[in-house]
Amino acid sequence: MNASNKPRILTGDTPTGRLHLGHWVGSIENRARLQSDYDCYFLLANMHAFTTRADKAADIRNDTVEIVKDWLAAGIDPNRSTLVLQTEIPAIAELSWFFAMLLPFNRVMRNPTLKTEIEVKDLGDHYSFGFPLYAVGQCADILSFRAELVPVGEDQVAHIEMCREVARKFAWTYCGVSPEEDDANYVNQGSIFPIPKALVGRVGRLVGTDGKNKMSKSLGNAIFLSDSAKEIKKKVSQLYTGRQSMTEPGDIQNSLFQYVRVFIKDEARVRDLEDRYSRGDNIGDGHVKAEVAQAIEELLAPMRERRAEYDKPGGDDVVLDIIRTHASRANAVAEETLYLAKEKMHLAIGRRHLSFAL
Repeated sequence: MNASNKPRILTGDTPTGRLHLGHWVGSIENRARLQSDYDCYFLLANMHAFTTRADKAADIRNDTVEIVKDWLAAGIDPNRSTLVLQTEIPAIAELSWFFAMLLPFNRVMRNPTLKTEIEVKDLGDHYSFGFPLYAVGQCADILSFRAELVPVGEDQVAHIEMCREVARKFAWTYCGVSPEEDDANYVNQGSIFPIPKALVGRVGRLVGTDGKNKMSKSLGNAIFLSDSAKEIKKKVSQLYTGRQSMTEPGDIQNSLFQYVRVFIKDEARVRDLEDRYSRGDNIGDGHVKAEVAQAIEELLAPMRERRAEYDKPGGDDVVLDIIRTHASRANAVAEETLYLAKEKMHLAIGRRHLSFAL
C-alpha cells in the first residue's frame, strides 16, 4: 500500500498567518528532520480555517501561500515530501462523513483541545456546526493517508487519540478486527488503517514573549520564523521574569530560561548561565536575553534567506505550482484509501479517477 516502503507521516498546519517558534520546536523541526526516513505528507488545513473565518476566504488563501513559504524556508523539501492542500483532496471530506458516524457527539465535544479552543477564542455557544466537525476532519486528514506517525505539538495529542479511536472503531465495525487486538497488529489482521501515534516535539509548549501564555499569533506574543534580527531582539527583550537585579537569585524555571535551554546549543554555556543566574552572580536578565536573541537569530537567519527567494516577484506562482503538482501525488494515496474503505463498507462500485486542469 505504501510504494516507498517507508513508514508514513501526516501532519500540518491551519493557515492562520505566519508560523512562529512554537510551531518550529513543537513540530516543524521534527518534520524537516524526518524527511529522509519517512514518506512525509504535510497538510495545509485550509478547509479547517473556514470553521472560524468563513468570511475571510481571501485571507485564508493568502495565509496558505505564506505557510508554504515558511515550510520551504524551514527545510521542507518538495522533492522529498508531499504538500497536501486539503480542499484539493475530496476523499478527506468523504471520509470525514463516514467517520462522523463512528463517533458519538458527546465524545467529540469532550475533546480537551476542542474545549480549550472554544474558551481561548471566546466562542461561547456561537460557534458554527462545522467547528466541532473539524475535529472529526482531523481524523480523516490523518487516516486518508494511512499515516503511522503524526508529529504534533503537545496541545494536539488529544486529537490524535480521537483519531486512534476512529481507526480502531472502523476496524472492529468493518474489517473484522477484534477489539482485543494489539494496536501494532491491526493492519496485519485486516484493517486498512494503522493506529497512528503522536510524536511530540522536543518542546511540548513554548511560552510566548509575555512569559505566561503559550506562544500564539492571536495573543501577540509570538516570534515568527520570518522575523528580522531587530524584531527578534525587541521581542526577546520583552520576556518578563519579575527579577529586580543582577545580584538577586533568579528562578531558572522561568520563561527566559526555557528559551535558554531550547535555543542555546552549547550545553556547557547553558549550565553556566543557569548556575550564575540561580546564585545571582552578577548576571542580569538583559545579558541572558541578548544571548538568547543571538541564538534565535542564528537559527532563523538561514530560513529568512531561503524565504526571501519566494518573496520575490513570481514567488507566489512558484508556491502554487508546487501545490498543484503535489495534489496529484496526494490524491493517488487518498483515493486508494477511500476505495479500500468503501470496499470494507460494501460501498465500492468502481475506482474514481481525478484529473485537474487550470
